[in-house]
Amino acid sequence: MPSLGALIAPRRLGTDFRWLLASSWTSNLGDGIALAAAPLLIASLTSSPILVAAGAMMQFLPWLLFGLLAGAVADHHDRRRLVMLANGVRALVVLALVVFLLTGNATVWLVLATSFLYGTAEVFADSAGSTLLPMLVKPADLGIGNARMQAGYLVANQLAGPPLGAFLFALGSFWPFLLQVLCVSLAVLLISRIARTPVPQHPESSPGTKVHAIREGLQWLRHNAPVRTLVIIILVFNVTWAAPWGVLVLYATEYLGMGPVGYGALATASALGGFIAIFSFGWLEKHVSFSTLMRVCLSLEVLMHLSFALTTSPAVAFVIMFGFGLYAFVWGTISTTVRQRLVPMELQGRIASVNMVGVFGGLVIGQFLGGIIAQTWGLTAPWWFAFAGSAITLALVWRSISHIAAAKPVLDAESADEIDRGSDPGAGGMPLPD
Repeated sequence: MPSLGALIAPRRLGTDFRWLLASSWTSNLGDGIALAAAPLLIASLTSSPILVAAGAMMQFLPWLLFGLLAGAVADHHDRRRLVMLANGVRALVVLALVVFLLTGNATVWLVLATSFLYGTAEVFADSAGSTLLPMLVKPADLGIGNARMQAGYLVANQLAGPPLGAFLFALGSFWPFLLQVLCVSLAVLLISRIARTPVPQHPESSPGTKVHAIREGLQWLRHNAPVRTLVIIILVFNVTWAAPWGVLVLYATEYLGMGPVGYGALATASALGGFIAIFSFGWLEKHVSFSTLMRVCLSLEVLMHLSFALTTSPAVAFVIMFGFGLYAFVWGTISTTVRQRLVPMELQGRIASVNMVGVFGGLVIGQFLGGIIAQTWGLTAPWWFAFAGSAITLALVWRSISHIAAAKPVLDAESADEIDRGSDPGAGGMPLPD
């Protein structure tokens, strides 16, 4: 019977993957701690809704400003060292905040500046970090590898981190951030143990300017229909998703009458659904095609919006959120895996950064629209907007999904050698070239 470690990180994925997974989980725990502690700290320093909201916006703004640049940097430098450097900067930024808290000199403006600097370093860490998995495991193992990485995000960032951060904040405002420094520092140490992450090879003689590199990535994306369509789907569905999610706290507490505790429990229900999906993804990948899974996940997203628009029952809302956790985890794993299989290794950072800019751009647009719609037509109106928008989008891309899932992966020399030797790195709904 395999050990717990082998179940979490199968031996075939290699030792380097285990170091990457351990680093990701540890860093996610630190981020999860800050997810609860940072808003609490800002709220303790100001009662201004604008400043409190500005703290949340610091999660999105660095991606919109520096996302494309970070992707270009990741594609032209040692990605492991970039992650180590960016995480080292994150640790130093938070350590400086701890010093200000201990000396009683922290202000809301200092916290906002810290959040922005931390978020900027995180953009570079995530852009480079997202490219490491395809460099460390075979294409056939990308699905299970991404599932394990997302499991760390779910457990550490969403489940364990926030309550721990809130508890430590109650003991003293500096404690959660001190633990965050330790987590991020440990993540640097763990990822330093990875043995091989070569700098991507480029056909051109010199990398040129970063503007040229960004333009090169965007041009590749424009001419690659499957990846381009996938990025558009993610952008639009993030707009429709964020519209009601931006006012979810009001919908839950005022419309459904669930109260603050009930609102918090909704997030727990979603996380529990995702936790179940962790253990089912391996079976799903083997028995159901990616195109079918993608269509099912997006169809459930449409039905979720309709269900929230129609229900007045807190119990039904919990069931919907549990189901959301199930399919959202599967969709996130599949969409990442498909993108990583289709993008050339030397473009992984730039295309991943374009995807993330679309994600956060969609969140900003969706939350803005959701606030206006709710203010004008009521708290259920954003759900109707999300239902209509996602349903129309799904109808338009329904046929394209099969082309996305069946697109031929872009293979590097090592993967091509594996095929010549008779191995199959394109399992999981991604047929290989003849």
